[in-house]
Amino acid sequence: MDSKQIMNSITTYATEYGLKILAAILIWIIGSWIIKKVMKVTSTLMMKRKYDESLQKFLLNLVYWVFKILLIIVILSKLGVETTSFAAIIAAAGLAIGMALQGSLANFAGGVLIMIFKPIKIGDLIKAQGEVGVVKEIEIFTTKITTPDNKLVIIPNGTLSNGNITNFTAEGKLRVDLTFGVGYDSDIKKTKEVLLKVLTDNKKILQEPAPTVNVSELADSSVNFAVRPWANAADYWDVYFETTENVKLALDKAGIEIPYPHAVEIKKEA
Repeated sequence: MDSKQIMNSITTYATEYGLKILAAILIWIIGSWIIKKVMKVTSTLMMKRKYDESLQKFLLNLVYWVFKILLIIVILSKLGVETTSFAAIIAAAGLAIGMALQGSLANFAGGVLIMIFKPIKIGDLIKAQGEVGVVKEIEIFTTKITTPDNKLVIIPNGTLSNGNITNFTAEGKLRVDLTFGVGYDSDIKKTKEVLLKVLTDNKKILQEPAPTVNVSELADSSVNFAVRPWANAADYWDVYFETTENVKLALDKAGIEIPYPHAVEIKKEA
């Protein structure tokens, strides 16, 4: 091969591959610019919808690297590199990682759903997975709640998002359901007046909706009254315990009999 042929070959290769390299560089510049714009729009949308900060960072990184990998594959293809096997390796690796982290991915997906749809938020009193407590933290994989006896319960987000959640705080007000029994010889009208006064005297009990007192059952040894005060979620347990104590004191003061719960059984055994 003479020098002229060599120069022609160099020129041909330089022209062919030079154009490919130039096109690859151009694709990289334009693709990077598009990714930057997409990231900016995505970040703005997340901020407007008030996504959790940790979720924002995670999703933005995920979106960024997905687009970057796709851009690199396009550039390699433009340069004439066989990308079919490369894509197959990535898919196989993704499948293997997905199988190994199946539980973690389920929890991550659950965390994303909770943060997007917001069935609960920090400070809410909830019941979920058999636990009752105040939401302390909502993380990517788990949610932490503090129980009334100050225990920390950590619930996986996958389980939490797939189960029933009772949010006691969402509506702002809670009804406290209590039942008190008095003897059959007691004056029903007087008893209702005493019980209602206990409810109206407690400043933590809301007057709207109005508390109610009604006869709910004629039991074996007592006439039972359904006492239904309303309270703000933060005052629920205060109202529950204070009402129980104040009802006992008020009934004793009014001379209204509170039957011993096992009186009937004792008489039967005798």
